[in-house]
Amino acid sequence: MTKPGDVIKYCPKCGNNDFIFDGDRQFRCDGCGFIFYINSSAAVAAIIVNDLGQILLTIRAFEPKQGFFDLPGGFVDPMESAEDAIKREIKEELNLDVVSCQYLVSFPNEYIFSNFSVYTTDLGFIVEVKSFDTVLANDDITGYVFVDPDLINWTKISSESIALIIRYYFAKKVY
Repeated sequence: MTKPGDVIKYCPKCGNNDFIFDGDRQFRCDGCGFIFYINSSAAVAAIIVNDLGQILLTIRAFEPKQGFFDLPGGFVDPMESAEDAIKREIKEELNLDVVSCQYLVSFPNEYIFSNFSVYTTDLGFIVEVKSFDTVLANDDITGYVFVDPDLINWTKISSESIALIIRYYFAKKVY
């Protein structure tokens, strides 16, 4: 019961309850004619690797998947570029300053938040930080770890899209 068609019942423009879902990705209000599309939200995820070749994974502080490993990142704010979002998220979560970021790959994701399916396009970036001297877990993470690529516990990765970004990075050996 998390899909938009199961949860959204009223037109956000006029409040009419004749808000009909087409079963795919749009609602149409029979009262005012308003059309509401279910689109993907942009989210960013950072691949940060230390000098030993270990990847930095964060530990989620909240549901969904509280306690699971994740990549640093989050949602892109309205009118924010993906590059600015990755810089902001890394500063908020880890207190690190980004020196450079390069787009890597994207994968779709269904992120269930407050019993509602939020569809995202998770944009993976390769990120270089100024230094790890100031690293500190903040915001919506409880901690972080550096993990050797061969020792990643894939069953503890927070989502399939994050696992795919990590696997893609190491398969392409772009580091």
